[in-house]
Amino acid sequence: MLKKNNHTKEKSTTKTLRAASRLKDTMVVRAIKQTSIARNGVGAYVFPCKKITLQYCNWGGSSQGMRDFLVSKRLGKLSQDLPQIQFEISRKSGHPLLRAQYTNGREKVVCVRNLNVDNVENKLKLLKDSSGDILHRRSKNHNVESLNNSVRGVWSPFHSPQNYKV
Repeated sequence: MLKKNNHTKEKSTTKTLRAASRLKDTMVVRAIKQTSIARNGVGAYVFPCKKITLQYCNWGGSSQGMRDFLVSKRLGKLSQDLPQIQFEISRKSGHPLLRAQYTNGREKVVCVRNLNVDNVENKLKLLKDSSGDILHRRSKNHNVESLNNSVRGVWSPFHSPQNYKV
């Protein structure tokens, strides 16, 4: 009797091993061949602005505010506060420009000619805080449409009192 139990256990063990080997062959997990897209709020925060280029002329009078901004310690403090943004200073002839490059591939350029130091800093902060998306104007044709019925119901001239009808 002892031999029968051992033999029965061996048969059941062999059956489960065979079934497991068959399952192993059919349950193959394959990797998804796709790169992840950086999305804010999922995983980590991705700052939209990558690089800001400050372009000025060393001779022109319209670049005086930009030159004063570069001499002041405001840019150094701003670059220490925002290590994720690369700041580049280039000297070219012409009006002073602020050029920002964003993670979505867009680029925004702002002319800061004849602006003082405070206004140059405000324009720089405006570019820093921008997402880089295109600005869209809402026109009158973009009405809000809902899948739900109106709370007040649909108006009809037949629902008004008789004394207002003409």
